[in-house]
Amino acid sequence: MKNIAILGSTGSIGTQTLDIVRANDDLQVIALTAGSNIELLEQQIREFKPKVAAVWDEEKAVLLSQRVKDLDVEVYKGMEGLITAATTDDAVIVVLAVVGMVGIRPALAAINAHKDIALANKETLVTAGHIIMQTAAQNNVKILPVDSEHSAIFQCLNGEKREQLSSLLLTASGGPFRNMTREMMKNVTVEDALNHPNWSMGRKITIDSATMVNKGLEIIEAKWLFDVDIDNIRVVVQPQSLIHSMVEFVDGAVMAQLGTPDMRLPIQYALYYPDRRNLKGERIDFSKISSINFQIPDMENFRGLYLAREAGKAGGSLPTVMNAANEKAVAMFLNRKIGFLDITDIMEKCMNRHQNINNPTLEDILSVEQDTYDYIDSLK
Repeated sequence: MKNIAILGSTGSIGTQTLDIVRANDDLQVIALTAGSNIELLEQQIREFKPKVAAVWDEEKAVLLSQRVKDLDVEVYKGMEGLITAATTDDAVIVVLAVVGMVGIRPALAAINAHKDIALANKETLVTAGHIIMQTAAQNNVKILPVDSEHSAIFQCLNGEKREQLSSLLLTASGGPFRNMTREMMKNVTVEDALNHPNWSMGRKITIDSATMVNKGLEIIEAKWLFDVDIDNIRVVVQPQSLIHSMVEFVDGAVMAQLGTPDMRLPIQYALYYPDRRNLKGERIDFSKISSINFQIPDMENFRGLYLAREAGKAGGSLPTVMNAANEKAVAMFLNRKIGFLDITDIMEKCMNRHQNINNPTLEDILSVEQDTYDYIDSLK
């Protein structure tokens, strides 16, 4: 029996992780957390009977505690709750599926408690990769990627010598606006941006895919996960989302991982690594594929990808600024307070004003995050 904790169990990755638990009788849920959706979290608690539950919204945590008082579960709140869930004694692996930089402290706590991490939270490595990876190495903890692209690279590298790796090729669907110019994207709506052609994901990551900031975040994440210089990480647009990413070796050989766009595959692979399990679902039917197309990403019209890549190359605290600005701007767009193109404009303004800090501490990172939020508020 493998005991798991799921941080962010009511989101897209969290609910799909629970689908995998339902299909496998050797997985047991020890802890569940949510941001504010206590209705769904209560259902999950009653079904999976975890020892620990936590809610980020402190008032809703109190409500949940009252609603599940007939069950043998401890309910915690806020950051303390996330850390308690991440360090629950019996859990051996933590699925980190919360959105945003809120995942950094629970991730570090879990690593220091010698829990392996199934990582679905990009922002943790984007902003604190130097701290996370060093701490994981010191504690002999595995960081197992759940993003489809990084899982693909991880699978391609299995059994290979890392020193023979030449470059990584991250594939991108291009999102719903792949062939549009900035002029054409001026008036796109929230509904337009949430209408992803291939993947079913949470709202924030779907907007990040539409701006292609998501792929920039993945570049930085890949740098830390695989210890590869950003100049050796390339992005290729592959609209069919059949190739999830590729690895090029020093002899010119390229290995790719293919599959249908189903996030349950990388989630299950992380939970059972190094083993594979049967997974019900669609399979690629090569008799129906007439072609697989590739494009070079348009960094002029999708400036967010360019900005994220530049932040990753600069390193230090600049990726935190870029990420925090994007988080805040995406939330504003989803709340219909700004336009779609304003997202990357705000990112650029924040990055241009920042004095970069080399090798930032966790306190530096959290301070820079708050300073970025405050600056954006001052722009209103």
